[in-house]
Amino acid sequence: MVFSAMVENELEKDVAYVLFTEEQIKARVKEIADQINEEYAGKYPLILGILKGVYPFYADLMRGLIIHAETDFLIASSYGNGTVSTGVLKIKKDTEIDLKGRHVIIVEDIIDSGNTLYLLKNELLKREPASLKIATLLNKTARRERPIDGDFIGFECCDEFVVGYGLDYAEKYRNLPYVGVLKEKVYKLN
Repeated sequence: MVFSAMVENELEKDVAYVLFTEEQIKARVKEIADQINEEYAGKYPLILGILKGVYPFYADLMRGLIIHAETDFLIASSYGNGTVSTGVLKIKKDTEIDLKGRHVIIVEDIIDSGNTLYLLKNELLKREPASLKIATLLNKTARRERPIDGDFIGFECCDEFVVGYGLDYAEKYRNLPYVGVLKEKVYKLN
């Protein structure tokens, strides 16, 4: 008997419904990789992942690339310890690669309010890349506060609290293989 079959799935009991299945995500990530392969052939882009939530999308996207590409990560926030943006960008881990003259693709899990990504994009443009585009798994325009959008978008997302495939609530649910809507009772308790 497999041990995991005996354990109740703690994660799924908190999910109201699945928004994007594992199969839908896999197919859409392949389509985005194909777009990048075509657009960046021969350009050796830097694929810059914004941690932490991006890692499943980033890994799957990188596996779909058939062009030469360099990888790096950064951690940035404009929220401090709260849930409202301070308007000040804090880069907690910067890229180790000089962006000047490079084709850069920022890879993000979700564009929500757009506050952090807007500030980050403006900061990275000061470093004079040859080009700078954004790939995002989810685009939640209903909560957008800044004029920013993705160039490569996986899915348009409803104005719900979503988790899974890297997206979290209180550092939980990142390991779900799909994107689901978290039950309101879970995040309203805290």
